Amino acid sequence: MITTDILIIGAGPTGLFTVFEAGLLKLKCHLIDALPQPGGQCSEIYPKKPIYDIPAYPEILAGDLTDKLLEQCKQFEPGFTLGERAETIDKQEDGSFIITTNKGTKHKAPVVAIAGGLGSFEPRKPLLENITNFEDKGVEYIIKDPELYRDKRVVIAGGGDSALDWSIFLSDVASEVTLIHRRNEFRGHLDSVEKVQELKNAGKINLITPAEVTAIIGDDKVKGIEVTKKDENPIIVETDHFIPLFGLSPKLGPIANWGLEIEKNAIKVNNALDYQTNIPGIFAIGDVNTYPGKLKLILCGFHEATLMCQAAYQIINPGKRYVLKYTTVSGIDGFDGTRKEAPKAVVKAIE
Repeated sequence: MITTDILIIGAGPTGLFTVFEAGLLKLKCHLIDALPQPGGQCSEIYPKKPIYDIPAYPEILAGDLTDKLLEQCKQFEPGFTLGERAETIDKQEDGSFIITTNKGTKHKAPVVAIAGGLGSFEPRKPLLENITNFEDKGVEYIIKDPELYRDKRVVIAGGGDSALDWSIFLSDVASEVTLIHRRNEFRGHLDSVEKVQELKNAGKINLITPAEVTAIIGDDKVKGIEVTKKDENPIIVETDHFIPLFGLSPKLGPIANWGLEIEKNAIKVNNALDYQTNIPGIFAIGDVNTYPGKLKLILCGFHEATLMCQAAYQIINPGKRYVLKYTTVSGIDGFDGTRKEAPKAVVKAIE
């Protein structure tokens, strides 16, 4: 049994920042995430994409933001259960909760913070008969490491920002990039559409529209795809990788069966106070929650995590008053014995 003060479900940016804020209150945290590494979407879906609305960072890559958050909370020695999904929750007589994962790992805590982002993501797959046979053998739904495509032939299918952005990025990595969309028009940022047009004119991107991929060709790995345009015979495009980027379908998963109040695939919370759910002791922060005026932004998740930790402190330490101190004044004492503080002013007489 893993015991902790706050059990955080979801190790994305909001979950990681919760560790830091809880640490300032001397509260220990443990995180559960179905992904094999911390960072949530930032690590799994778009680690190389820039984010522009993080305070003090005019631009930061999503993967780098994860690294910074891990560095920030390292002092408070969080525990991690990775590659496992929170499956069931059982409330105990003392008010605490036991959460068991799909692999049977049990965790106990008086406070649970659900920071699961938009839930677990499943890629929207094209309806191709044999596509599952080629998954991880040339078919990828998420680009994790662009270097995998270095000097390779790549076909991307899709008409949104992800398809446009990765076509642009891989045009400098892959030996050949082909972008296929079922319409002539793309639903993406205008600058991305114009950049793809520019690269097409320069011969760095092959564009096939309106068209659809109708078959995958290969034996033990992808060797090509069949592309069909309306009222035309199919053509074969040789390729090493086929990347259909049709978006991801978010699902709450087992959490939806925990008795929480759900609204449009999100967890309703009391935003007037502390982001607590309809079950006392269970909070929902970040993109996973909903309330009037909700904005699904990372920086909003940071704010919600901060207020949630104050409420968690009162649950864990009933009747005990916490005096807020600025870190510039009090410094930070980590659970690992380290201390961060501003340099002390030197008092010296001038002769």
